[in-house]
Amino acid sequence: MDNQQIEALLLETLSLAEAHVSGDGSHFQVIAVSDQFETMSRVKKQQFVYAPLVAKIAEGSMHAVSIKTFTESQWKREKMFNLPQ
Repeated sequence: MDNQQIEALLLETLSLAEAHVSGDGSHFQVIAVSDQFETMSRVKKQQFVYAPLVAKIAEGSMHAVSIKTFTESQWKREKMFNLPQ
């Protein structure tokens, strides 16, 4: 599974404003942006983003996933520091 496929999966299944994925092989870093995160706890945010990836992790196409979440207003302030290279 490549970065663009993961981004498309997350955008489609979670209705995110933005998704950015970097990584190679089976280790990925995900940045998810949505105002849905406004009322969620840190754990709920992680579970929310992780849920559509569970099948890919189980089948072995993904091994490790690091997730950062932002609301749209937070992302406007933080993106210059967090955008994957």
